Amino acid sequence: MCQKTRKNKLITISAWIAAHITFVVVLVTILALFFPSSFTWIGTSAITPMLGVVMFGMGLTLRPSDFRPVLQHPKDILVGELAQFLIMPSLAWFICKLLSLPAELALGVILVGCCPGGTASNVICYLAKGDVPLSVAMTGVSTLLAPILTPALVWMLAGESVEVDIAGMFLSIVQVVIIPIVLGVAANHYFRQTTQRIVPLLPMISTLSIAFIIGIIVAHNSASILSCSLIVGIAVILHNVFGLTLGYALATLSGSEPSKRSAISIEVGMQNSGLATSLAATHFAMFPLAAVPGAMFSVWHNFSGSIAAQIFRKQSDKEEKNKEA
Repeated sequence: MCQKTRKNKLITISAWIAAHITFVVVLVTILALFFPSSFTWIGTSAITPMLGVVMFGMGLTLRPSDFRPVLQHPKDILVGELAQFLIMPSLAWFICKLLSLPAELALGVILVGCCPGGTASNVICYLAKGDVPLSVAMTGVSTLLAPILTPALVWMLAGESVEVDIAGMFLSIVQVVIIPIVLGVAANHYFRQTTQRIVPLLPMISTLSIAFIIGIIVAHNSASILSCSLIVGIAVILHNVFGLTLGYALATLSGSEPSKRSAISIEVGMQNSGLATSLAATHFAMFPLAAVPGAMFSVWHNFSGSIAAQIFRKQSDKEEKNKEA
């Protein structure tokens, strides 16, 4: 009984941490920004394995049947992926030109714009009463497409400014994202009883891993972030807000249901900024500022995602009341 009580408390703590991800991320960011020594003892090389842990955890929550919506609703998936890999990269490039961002910062913004949907989008979609299976399927499909599309898009949009190692980026995404997710799905399939005991703790593990990734990047680049935080902050907010808006607009024009519009909007607007940060640290170490936008995106995505979830949830509640009336 005592062991069961401890387990329930741990699950409760895990749920609380996940529900307050914005608070956790902001707290870690402030700590890393103004007290860098709290995180600089952790090398940036730790980012890649930590992101792998997050991806493995995502895999543990998935089953092959979760990808059934790809076959059942191909139109919604197609709309979402077109928005993901056409609107977001183009938007990133346009904002960089509009704000005349230096090459290093522009590279960081473009990296985020070319990445697949973030894992936090599924949680935000759930909180928003959106179509969670569609959100999960979109994240899965965009992640599977990322090893090819992300390096290619970065090369197209930033290749003139910096040298882009397409093959290296492809291998990095496969190692950091695809393999951990596949291993997670396999573990969930073959050892389901065991994984189900772990799943309730995954929100806490993922939230803390994401927070630590942000803390490491922010701490190692605190001086740079403080010096260019305003201009990068503007780029981050514009990219995210327009991504959410255009994703919702495209889903509306395509005739998607309200719950699917919310899912597509959130999935498009919330990029895998952790992956962008990892790629910046691994393949563009000679441009340290390239990692800054990814770190700031991670903070802002969780904040704006929480707001978007509240807006979409209220809209969903209103529609349900109208149906009842």
